[in-house]
Amino acid sequence: MDVFQFMNVARNPGEKVPANERIYLFKEIYQPLVAGEAAEQAGRCLSCGNPYCEWECPVHNYIPNWLELVQQGKLFEAAELSHKTNSLPEICGRVCPQDRLCEGACTLNQGGFGAVSIGSVEKYITDTAYEQGWRPDMSKVVWTDKKVAIIGAGPAGLGCADVLVRNGIKPVVFDRYEEIGGLLTFGIPEFKLEKEIVARRREIMEGMGVEFRLNTEIGTDITIDQLLSDYDAVFMGMGAYKYMKGGFEGEDLPGVMEALPFLINNVRQKMQTLPAGEAPQSMQGKRVVVLGGGDTAMDCNRTSIRQGAKSVICAYRRDEANMPGSKREVANAKEEGVQFWWNRQPINIKQNADGSLALTLVTTRLGEPDEKGRRRAENVPGSEEIIECDHVIIAFGFQVEAASWFDAQGINSDEWGRTVAPFKQTFKHQTSNPKIFAGGDQVRGADLVVRAVYEGRQAAEGILEYVGVW
Repeated sequence: MDVFQFMNVARNPGEKVPANERIYLFKEIYQPLVAGEAAEQAGRCLSCGNPYCEWECPVHNYIPNWLELVQQGKLFEAAELSHKTNSLPEICGRVCPQDRLCEGACTLNQGGFGAVSIGSVEKYITDTAYEQGWRPDMSKVVWTDKKVAIIGAGPAGLGCADVLVRNGIKPVVFDRYEEIGGLLTFGIPEFKLEKEIVARRREIMEGMGVEFRLNTEIGTDITIDQLLSDYDAVFMGMGAYKYMKGGFEGEDLPGVMEALPFLINNVRQKMQTLPAGEAPQSMQGKRVVVLGGGDTAMDCNRTSIRQGAKSVICAYRRDEANMPGSKREVANAKEEGVQFWWNRQPINIKQNADGSLALTLVTTRLGEPDEKGRRRAENVPGSEEIIECDHVIIAFGFQVEAASWFDAQGINSDEWGRTVAPFKQTFKHQTSNPKIFAGGDQVRGADLVVRAVYEGRQAAEGILEYVGVW
């Protein structure tokens, strides 16, 4: 064992497809590690006595432990261990902002050696183990007569189903879309997460005993009363889909688009599941401006590039250092030709005689910190400028929206529409209706995939206690 491997072997997250090639492809841009590369990267880990990577990981993965197993070639053991804490490790390995979480906390950063490529190794474990025949070990599961309905097949719902089925409860997952994954499938473009990965996770979970009932809307196709009658408990992981408006003139003009419908339309085009009557949307030959600075904005930027946009400008009201999105995604967008206009706030949008748009932006400066500690963007008087464009895509984030049946079921929401289902109570993530639990974005607001997985898993533990299995 080479204790100085971190000095002799450079960080390798996987070869990145050159920008001049990938801008035409809806495929993941990082090539997978092969066995030797994964073992080398795993061997760079210092096995810190107090692993900061593990603490910064929202699901508290046993990162040094499964890195050691990879180095030893014990792939199936590594797969089992990675699933002890995370229901979707191969997906989190692809979409987590590791630079802000586990890899950002890696001790090797302090010496300038570059963090262990934790995300790349994480996806290597499940991808390769699956190819070699690994499946979750269900041999010790003692099945009960309990059934739980799960509303939403996104990260929270899948995390909940995983823990329940491993403890002998039959989960039945309902979702309004035609495939599982929620925004994993329909919101995240294929250059970050190819949809075969989500389909494979469905196959794994169905093999474990999870049942999926898709194209099913609660309140329309089946009532919540029916679920409460037929199941021992209900978990809600319905996400945050309500579009946040900017509140400026011209948001409703033709050519101004919401981020999520644009991304969903693109994914469905690739999956060939675009609903009848819905026209395919394309930025081919268009001048596009994306408003926002998070990961959804980056997804819109990079999707527009791949659709053949003439130009793509991303305007954000703060500076680059204060962007909420992944630094890795911003770097990838820059490489692919996206222009960034920092410290710009939209004032209005007007339509020109030819149907094109005139977007007025004002320059901002950073003032005092807001309630979250981020410095407020203040407009600079007299700094207005106009951008001529064909489309404006608004990516200001998403909010939670209470379902129409919440009041009748006694389910409380807070002032932001988030479902009240706290962790610290007798049964974790139980709502004000004792038979209904909730987690993920629906409870915490729009957040990371990995945090939704964690809350789904924690809610499952609350359900196990509530139904008397634990």
